[in-house]
Amino acid sequence: MVERVEADKFSKKISTKVWNIHVFCRRQRLPQEEEKRLTSLFGDFATASELLHNVKREPRWRY
Repeated sequence: MVERVEADKFSKKISTKVWNIHVFCRRQRLPQEEEKRLTSLFGDFATASELLHNVKREPRWRY
C-alpha cells in the first residue's frame, strides 16, 4: 500500500547522537586514562561531536 506524505508534516528537527563515554572509548580503542579524562569533562554521556573534537590520541608512526 502506498501512502502520500506531505513534506510539511516531517519534523525539521535533527536528532543528535548521544554516546555513553565508556562505549565510545571501547569502540575507538582509547586508553583508560583518556576515558577518565572525558568522563570528568562531560560526565557519563556526551554528543558524538563533543567526543570527537575533545579526544586526544597518540600519533601512529610508521617505522
